[in-house]
Amino acid sequence: MPNRENAPLFEKMREHYERRPASFHVPGHKSGRGADREAAPFFGPLMALDYTEISGLDDLHQPEEAIREAQALAADCFGAEETFFLVGGSTAGNLAMIMSLCGPGDILLVQRNAHKSVLHGLMLAGAHAVFISPQTDGESGIPASVRLSDVEDALSRYPEAKGLLLTNPNYYGMGVNLRPYADLMHRHGLPLLVDEAHGAHYGFHPALPESALACGADAVVQSTHKMLTAMTMGAMLHLRHDRIDRERIRMLLAMLQSSSPSYPIMASLDLARRQMHLHGEKLVAEGLKAVQRLRDGLENIYGFRQLKHRSAQTAYEHMDPFKVTIYDGTGTLSGSELQGFLEEAGCFVELAADKAVLLLLTPASTIEDAERALGACEAISKEYLTNKQELPGISPNSMYKPLLNSVSKPVPMNIPVTRDVKNSIQDSVCVMPIESSAGKRSAEMVIPYPPGIPLLYPGELIQEDTAAELKRLAESGARFHGSREAAKGRLRVLTDTPEDTCNSNIE
Repeated sequence: MPNRENAPLFEKMREHYERRPASFHVPGHKSGRGADREAAPFFGPLMALDYTEISGLDDLHQPEEAIREAQALAADCFGAEETFFLVGGSTAGNLAMIMSLCGPGDILLVQRNAHKSVLHGLMLAGAHAVFISPQTDGESGIPASVRLSDVEDALSRYPEAKGLLLTNPNYYGMGVNLRPYADLMHRHGLPLLVDEAHGAHYGFHPALPESALACGADAVVQSTHKMLTAMTMGAMLHLRHDRIDRERIRMLLAMLQSSSPSYPIMASLDLARRQMHLHGEKLVAEGLKAVQRLRDGLENIYGFRQLKHRSAQTAYEHMDPFKVTIYDGTGTLSGSELQGFLEEAGCFVELAADKAVLLLLTPASTIEDAERALGACEAISKEYLTNKQELPGISPNSMYKPLLNSVSKPVPMNIPVTRDVKNSIQDSVCVMPIESSAGKRSAEMVIPYPPGIPLLYPGELIQEDTAAELKRLAESGARFHGSREAAKGRLRVLTDTPEDTCNSNIE
């Protein structure tokens, strides 16, 4: 095994830079010399290391030297048997994972609150998804994790399934121990795939959950840029065991990723790995100090509340301490308003929901970051919450509980076709009242928001209870993502025959 203190790709790039060679190859900026004059102070240092597949710097799609060594070190660091660097984010890894396992008509068990790249992977594969609904946290309404018993139910109904894909942790840091899920799938001779985009730091400190690989997962995608220090779009695909065809993974990654991958992104993956290999526990411990300062300080600011893991709840088993979800307990400020006031104070958050905002900290966060956020929250409390005025009314979605079958029927994930293609999907789509839609297949994704868990996916058969719940939500004034019609009491559906008619036109 190579020395984990090395960063082989970065070191080769630095060695090439120090030779001050003349460039007679791409990229055209010639190591930054041709950069826009105004932008050069910002882009120049980065462009100086923006190389291509020249002698000594290896080739991502046929690695034999520095990149191969860097990927081997990453596998050793994160507990994989083989690791692939990704320059297209976790999206590229999710696409490759799914397409390596599934072909047209194959069934994959999928946690319903999955990232859109999972859905796109299913579409590209021509696969059918059996969606397993997650349990919803009672306090926040956030969809968290699926029950093991629901996975068992899905396997009994669809033994021909090719595997199970889970998202763990979710965006808010909610997750479960994956070991029982891996054991269950392996007893059936099937792989466990995990979108662990938000968990690249897991397993490096006792205060953090075990990683998916440590729990026995077969294929794991991590966004190294999200919670560690790689550049944006830097991610990794980790493989263990022999349930995934690795040669097919190689072929797919070469197809799905650029033939001119970014060397700065790859070098940042190499360096992020070295940091965690050598100092992972220490770095996490330092970041946790900032987290603790923020959490402790919020306890003393009037009106502010934070989402905390409670042993009594069952929707998830643990929460990433680096994800701090806060909201106004007085009911004065919405999530978007709270986000706006924080940003006015120079604190930019990860996201805002209906009533809450998510603050994402990492091992690189500092006490100074925490103090700045606390200062902003104290100012907001004094200005808006001390003399509070209740928000007018209650969001119609605030008490929304997803009415979903725990295990769906297989949903064909077809790629939509555009209007200008002959016999396109638009020719077989119509808009009809929600109450008339049961028994049809949805032509769109329908997502009551919050909490943001889809009630319908494109191609999914609309059940009577789903139609009734959507009608109730529309009548109560609920907001929807993915559908322009649902709030008006209508749905876009796929017609069964050309003779089917609709009561309204497609807009």
